Amino acid sequence: MNVVCLDLEGVLVPEIWIAFAEEAGIPELKRTTRDEPDYDKLMKWRLDVLAEHGLGLPDVQATIAKIDPMPGARAFLDELRSLTQVIIISDTFEQFAKPLMEKLGWPTLFCNELVVAEDGTITDFAMRCPETKLTTVRALHSCGMQTIAAGDSHNDLGMILDSKAGFLFRTTDAIKAEYPELPALETYDELLAAIKAAL
Repeated sequence: MNVVCLDLEGVLVPEIWIAFAEEAGIPELKRTTRDEPDYDKLMKWRLDVLAEHGLGLPDVQATIAKIDPMPGARAFLDELRSLTQVIIISDTFEQFAKPLMEKLGWPTLFCNELVVAEDGTITDFAMRCPETKLTTVRALHSCGMQTIAAGDSHNDLGMILDSKAGFLFRTTDAIKAEYPELPALETYDELLAAIKAAL
């Protein structure tokens, strides 16, 4: 049995932190896992920046409410889900993702959780497990599943490389150069065709 594992941000929806950086006028928050491979370090730094500016969960959620899926993402996901099982595996957080999942037709999402104080301050974050994406595809393999994976950033490489077929989608030139063996696709039609061939 096949399961397609997709990243969320940069693949189906715009990067939440980039949108928030633009809305809040804090350009340094545009840094993502495309720039910083160490997710733990990146998130701790983001929370420090939020605290410095006196911003909390409600501020980020107000921006997320305005984010729409990328053009064509919903149709791509609907067609893919008619062909096979799909899990979105993201390093985002439950408190961020819900409005985006509604706009995508409620696909299955595995993500993490923020620790939030009563006043809305984000005090910490709880990851489901170490190396969440790689750990998840390996767990699926242990259940007799075969995975096909696609993502755009450093934190997607583990699940892409460990799957029977893996694709970079709308990634950076630096990541393409670092992993020339991985097909690098730019459109949903290309990605759908590649997944169908792998199925």
